[in-house]
Amino acid sequence: MIHKLHYISQPPTNGTHLTAIKAALNAGCKWIQLRVKDAPENLILEYALEARALCEEFGAKLIVNDHPEIALKAGAYGLHLGLQDMPIAQARQIVGNQMIIGGTANTFEHVEQRVTEGADYIGLGPYRFTRTKQKLSPILGLEGYQAILEKVRSAGINIPIIAIGGIEPDDIQAIMQTGIYGVAISGAITHATDAAQITQFIYQQLNTNALKEA
Repeated sequence: MIHKLHYISQPPTNGTHLTAIKAALNAGCKWIQLRVKDAPENLILEYALEARALCEEFGAKLIVNDHPEIALKAGAYGLHLGLQDMPIAQARQIVGNQMIIGGTANTFEHVEQRVTEGADYIGLGPYRFTRTKQKLSPILGLEGYQAILEKVRSAGINIPIIAIGGIEPDDIQAIMQTGIYGVAISGAITHATDAAQITQFIYQQLNTNALKEA
């Protein structure tokens, strides 16, 4: 099952990705994506191994961004691939059939592409400008999500789609009403004064909308 809240790691002001991941786990996050850019693979593997151990301690799932070999070596639950990364089919040959694979999309055509490639979920974005990602795709905003999700429904596509990119907790209610499955959040949890309180609020927003859907 794909979780509705994906925490994307980013180092806090005084700490590392592992510092951020442990804080997110303590705050109640259950789906953690280790996203490390511009670092040697041996360091990313070291992070991934420690992050997996932390996730196991908290009963959470670890997803590794970009690196199928590292995801496999670390025993991660899943792998997430960007639009410029290795094709999903090629990554599947490396990680096997059991590992969850998610893929980024920016347009409806990307969503179709990801479904054809065999993705287990899609990260659709960015919602707004974010400094956590370089080479940002065109910003979608709420209207972009509405337009793409309408096409998804019309095409009969049924796959969990996660909104990502600069999302704040107060955005969730409107985003979920477009038909999005869940959200990926980074800075709002990493830099929160009270990460547990923010995470609880995010879950409330996600669950309230789930009840409305039911």
